[in-house]
Amino acid sequence: MAANRSRGQRAGLTRQAVLEAALRLVDREGMKALSMRRLGAELGVEAMTLYHHVPHKSALLDGMIELVVAEAVPTRFGAATWRQDLSAYAHALMTALDAHPHAVPLLLSRPALTPRNLRTMEAVIGMLCEAGFPLSRTLDVLYSLTSFVVGHAAAEAGSVDGAGALAELDADTYPLLVGAARMAGEDAGRARFDFALDALLGGFERELGHG
Repeated sequence: MAANRSRGQRAGLTRQAVLEAALRLVDREGMKALSMRRLGAELGVEAMTLYHHVPHKSALLDGMIELVVAEAVPTRFGAATWRQDLSAYAHALMTALDAHPHAVPLLLSRPALTPRNLRTMEAVIGMLCEAGFPLSRTLDVLYSLTSFVVGHAAAEAGSVDGAGALAELDADTYPLLVGAARMAGEDAGRARFDFALDALLGGFERELGHG
């Protein structure tokens, strides 16, 4: 039997191990450092060996997104109310993206419709349907929530926080802007995330009530 094992199997690699190594590399050095040759060197194998586990680089990138999203997925959707489930998922996804800031552009650039991610989406849609959302609205809810979280993470990863700069403007010329920025405080980004998430979930709740 051993003679029939592929080179990738002989190297002791799995798809999971390849994806985890790729994510570690990107966490450490950014997306520009990622290539099949460099990843192979990280794992101590030839680049061609990796193709036994990921057929091409696009599959590698999709798998990396899958790993990040998996860090945010609860054991089971529907364990609490739909609003609590979505809130917990949004916060967990934000935490995962905070831990992997270099991977955020990936989530903005590709759908990553891997079987694992599709099962997650199916579970969310099932939970929303059981809560009373019409099927036609479930993807709107899911994509709106995900886009909000990823967009906020992208702003934080790029250090795009206008409040700090606004607080330093001339208060005589822009009294309201400066006042609002200074009142926001040092943890404005996370407070703004919580505020916007609550407003988004409140909008979903009103939509459910109108259904």
